[in-house]
Amino acid sequence: MNLVPVQAEFLLHVGELVKFATSLGWFVTGGELWRTPEQQALHVQAGRSKTMKSQHLKRLAIDLNFIGKGGHPCYSAAELEPIGTHWESLHPLNRWGGHFSTFKDVPHFERLES
Repeated sequence: MNLVPVQAEFLLHVGELVKFATSLGWFVTGGELWRTPEQQALHVQAGRSKTMKSQHLKRLAIDLNFIGKGGHPCYSAAELEPIGTHWESLHPLNRWGGHFSTFKDVPHFERLES
């Protein structure tokens, strides 16, 4: 399967998400987009991820940093709920880590390829 069209649409949606969050008063900075299998294994070993099947390996996930007006990063799913909900409204295959049931990953935004 050629992932390039899916990756391109995903990145366009990331741009829309950043604009939306900015309109709500957040400063948004980038985190990880692509990971090698070796990097992913380190994240699993450190407990920052639970899977070796991460969408980061396919360039279909990004971790974003949301900074409030006071300059402090936010990791609260409740505070970022409108952003996560907006992300999921952009495409039916978009998922926000703040809605994951077992491992909450608030900075994480991903696209399933199908």
